[in-house]
Amino acid sequence: MMQILTLSGLPLFEPGSDLAAEISKAMARAELRFEDGDILVLAQKIVSKCEGRQKRIGDFEPSEPARELAQQVNKDPAYVAAVLSETRTVLRAKRDVLVVEHRLGHIMANAGIDQSNIADGDATVLLLPEDPDASARALREALVAEGGPHIGVIVSDSFGRPWRVGTTGVAIGICGVPAVIDKRGETDLFGRTLQATEIAFADGVAAAAVLAMGETDEGTPAAIVRGLTWKESSQRARDGLRAADRDLFR
Repeated sequence: MMQILTLSGLPLFEPGSDLAAEISKAMARAELRFEDGDILVLAQKIVSKCEGRQKRIGDFEPSEPARELAQQVNKDPAYVAAVLSETRTVLRAKRDVLVVEHRLGHIMANAGIDQSNIADGDATVLLLPEDPDASARALREALVAEGGPHIGVIVSDSFGRPWRVGTTGVAIGICGVPAVIDKRGETDLFGRTLQATEIAFADGVAAAAVLAMGETDEGTPAAIVRGLTWKESSQRARDGLRAADRDLFR
């Protein structure tokens, strides 16, 4: 049976904070230990804060194209400049809406740049980690440095979805767990061969964990998902991205 165990009492992280140490302390307070197969899910915000990805809006000098785009989407030009600094391609731009392809390949609003749950959020933005997969890998290595149990780590962010209202958790960084489990070629209950079934495993785990962690003022940016069956994988989060030539929404 799957369980989701949230970790409370974590601090307001700052650049250079020891995330692994704080996770270990929170687990000790809750009298928890990792078990084989556990998956630790972390909100992107705390990873970004520890890695110093918090930036002053005033540090971004808007170009003329950024100013024109800011007028189009009704956003602050410096904020738009921050978004463009993390952007490969602008995909949709209209009043109050700016959807881009992030430098990591994710299609997302505002390049994932956030101002919520940040001290001085009116003047500060938080960018995604430089390499969320590397962040997940480093954290797992620190947590099992002494030969601990087999665990996975997921860095989660909140995404909107085409044709659906609301946000859900999505894995932007993973270590150990599969991004996608390919079931094509296997059979269903009636012996029919599966033609298109690919399970978004890491995204599903992230979405479930975020429901328990919350996305506003709950103060629980980490959770352990326990009870799932999975195999060690070398996949990265980008292995869950759909190739542009197969993307019907662009």
